[in-house]
Amino acid sequence: LTPTVWDIRGGENLRSDRSYLVVSNHQSWVDIPALIQAFNRKTPYFKFFLKQELIWVPFLGLAFWALDYPFMKRYSKAYLARHPHMQGKDLEITKAACERFKDLPVTVVNYLEGTRCTPVKQAQQGSPYQYLLKPKAGGVAFTLAALGPQLDALLDVTVVYPGNRAPGFWALLSGQIATIIVDIQTRELDPQLWAGDYERDPEFRQKVQGWVSGLWQEKDERIAELKQQL
Repeated sequence: LTPTVWDIRGGENLRSDRSYLVVSNHQSWVDIPALIQAFNRKTPYFKFFLKQELIWVPFLGLAFWALDYPFMKRYSKAYLARHPHMQGKDLEITKAACERFKDLPVTVVNYLEGTRCTPVKQAQQGSPYQYLLKPKAGGVAFTLAALGPQLDALLDVTVVYPGNRAPGFWALLSGQIATIIVDIQTRELDPQLWAGDYERDPEFRQKVQGWVSGLWQEKDERIAELKQQL
């Protein structure tokens, strides 16, 4: 019902009976409607991996639980140093959360930046990217370890808005966004990406991190290219 033009690029051969891993840049709450606009009725319904603490958020936590969103429990290095017996437990929790998806097509969404990208956050972490925060490889490594053999492809999504500031949700509802580009690159997943132990094998961890860094460097360049077209 709004005048926003949705410029969806790619994703022509997606199927609702396949399983996909979606990775996307993250700037605004508008990113979620953008994914729905791009994939509605083309892929299975989304499942977002969420931090376990979000289950306690009033109303939202109950909704996430009812929608069968998998909750992830991540332990910090400091915590594991004090409790070495918990090593690997976070992966076990993630795998258990994914068990219900083993026999069903699913689209799993993973925001590798972990939070919405803003200039302030970029400066705080010293991000080497022009339009992105540093990606966190641990979350996607857990997802691949839990669901890798079931996933048919990686959907590498780049969402671009006009201007230098990401719009808020009200801007979308009130028709203030002229055009939104959702660029979809369908990529094959290398089985080697889930063939090791991310927590205990430094060489395998470096391999996954290198793969993620390569994706992010390409995405940063792609955003610069797409912004020139708005």
